[in-house]
Amino acid sequence: MFGFPNPVNEVAARTVAAGVAVLCAVTLVLSAALGTGWLWLTAVLAYGFVARVLTGPTLSPLGRVATQVVAPRLGHEKPVAGPPKRFAQGIGATLSVAAVVLHFGFAADTAALVLVAAVLVAATLESVWALCLGCRIFAALMRVGLVPEETCAACADISLRIA
Repeated sequence: MFGFPNPVNEVAARTVAAGVAVLCAVTLVLSAALGTGWLWLTAVLAYGFVARVLTGPTLSPLGRVATQVVAPRLGHEKPVAGPPKRFAQGIGATLSVAAVVLHFGFAADTAALVLVAAVLVAATLESVWALCLGCRIFAALMRVGLVPEETCAACADISLRIA
């Protein structure tokens, strides 16, 4: 049950990112229009990220829908390395859990909304342009030696990206 797929279907990852972007946008719009009582949605966002970090799509409703329903209907699979995607999910988990703590623990709603907006930007970049900010950070950490090459052999092998 616990683990993360490697490789990951890029189509499914972008589908999850689209769902995350929608949830973030709804949270921001409702909070702006109707008040920060809608920040409870950050708990849903945080659950999804934590579930995906720990189990991939297994315990994430959005992950399940993306991998089993939506992605297969969008076209062929595009396998990409799993570790950078898991790292990106970990960043999303960190930001969304922090937003939950800020809202529920400290009533720091503006700070929570800023974090939700940051997740919205990253999720939009991934879903629309396949630009995974967390993956870019992961690659930079590999280049400077903070993430060992063994963590992601596919990431270290440039020949796999030339196609």
